[in-house]
Amino acid sequence: MSVLVLEPLEADVLDWLAERHAVQAVPELAAVPSAMREHVAQAQAIFLPASIALDGETIRRAPRLRAVGRIGAGAENIDLDACRAANIEVVRAPTAAASAEAEFVIGALLALLRRVPVQSVDGTWVGRELGCATVGLVGLTPAARQLATLLPVFGARVIGYDPSLHHADPLWAQWGIEPYGLRELMQAADAVSVQLAYFPRYRGLIGERVLGFCKPSQVMVSTAHSALFDEQALADALHAGRLLAVWMDLVEPGLMENGRPLHGAPGLQVTPRVAATTRESRMRAAWSVARRISEVLSVPVAQPDFRSTHPGALPDLLAEPKWR
Repeated sequence: MSVLVLEPLEADVLDWLAERHAVQAVPELAAVPSAMREHVAQAQAIFLPASIALDGETIRRAPRLRAVGRIGAGAENIDLDACRAANIEVVRAPTAAASAEAEFVIGALLALLRRVPVQSVDGTWVGRELGCATVGLVGLTPAARQLATLLPVFGARVIGYDPSLHHADPLWAQWGIEPYGLRELMQAADAVSVQLAYFPRYRGLIGERVLGFCKPSQVMVSTAHSALFDEQALADALHAGRLLAVWMDLVEPGLMENGRPLHGAPGLQVTPRVAATTRESRMRAAWSVARRISEVLSVPVAQPDFRSTHPGALPDLLAEPKWR
């Protein structure tokens, strides 16, 4: 087979792929790991759901594999180093879910600002308006670009931080975001949206040295991986009231279990990775990934030159003889 589809895919996308490549759609194999690995070993490309881990051993047993497609957000279930070493392209659609994520963040911010009250000067407990807020964006992702467009429509001021982007980079001005340091952003923002892409070097980035500077009555929405947060520091900030409320859409397994710092933390709301998942975003992602996989498979595989790579290989019989 050429393309192994291990998750449900829209019929139009499947038909389009089947016109160009040999396709086998067997999402039921996700529940049978041994059979799934046998099929992966024969495939040139696979559509991989988040529920299946593609580890180094599976990759080593798949010599024909050239592309791995992920429709959903994230690639934590894929050994990216092993794919890189095997020259396997990991195909994703980083912009397909940007609108969905931005809409989710705005909805969550509206809900938190209105639902989690603050005390007014006359002693009554009231909600707040997004249009009067300063919103801090942590991570300049495609979703952040959408937020930078939508938030000013409400009247909100937008500031931002990204550890990989210098404050003098012209992208800040192009997107209409004021660059801030991370601590300064926390001090200035009424609401914070975290969508920074996760890398191991960012683990625990948002810890006590950051959360200790929260502006009073701050609320936060995170569509980023929970590993960006120091869970003890986040729990302490919620218990102390430095953060009024936090909405997290992507948490690692076990984070909320009894005995962990965030178990029972006040003002914490968790959703199961729904920010990027809409009918429209999945359709955009499926088409984007399918087209790229088709492009990858349409390029002929380069054949190794055994004469140059294997010193002991047979000589070229068509070459002119060299007489003594």
